[in-house]
Amino acid sequence: MKKIFSFILSLLLLLSSTGITYAQHYCGDFVMMEKITFSEEALSCGMSMTEDDCGDESEITHDCCDNQYTTVSTDDNFSQASFDVVLNDVFVASFVSVFILGDTTVVNQELPQFSEYNPPPLLKDIPVLYETFLI
Repeated sequence: MKKIFSFILSLLLLLSSTGITYAQHYCGDFVMMEKITFSEEALSCGMSMTEDDCGDESEITHDCCDNQYTTVSTDDNFSQASFDVVLNDVFVASFVSVFILGDTTVVNQELPQFSEYNPPPLLKDIPVLYETFLI
């Protein structure tokens, strides 16, 4: 329940800082159109009439239509979080050398091979002879 409540509050804070606007278009007493926008947008119900005056088309809008805007915003006391990143030169150099470049110092050393060496022959198998086995 706490996670859902905190998610809703953080979403409300995000929406209020972006300037979301709820626009409604009224014709008379009836809501004809509703829209959620990022700014005040002119809504129309299509009741504008055109009249011809010597080929000039002009629109006449009715006085019964009205747009109402409700903007969600934060109050004046809200201060946005700001932070400054200060990087230390030694930290950046060590971070790049360890994590980005990785282990690039691969030395191709060949291990000595003792192909000429033969181990001494076993005269007796000592663990089997004394029945001492390492478990």
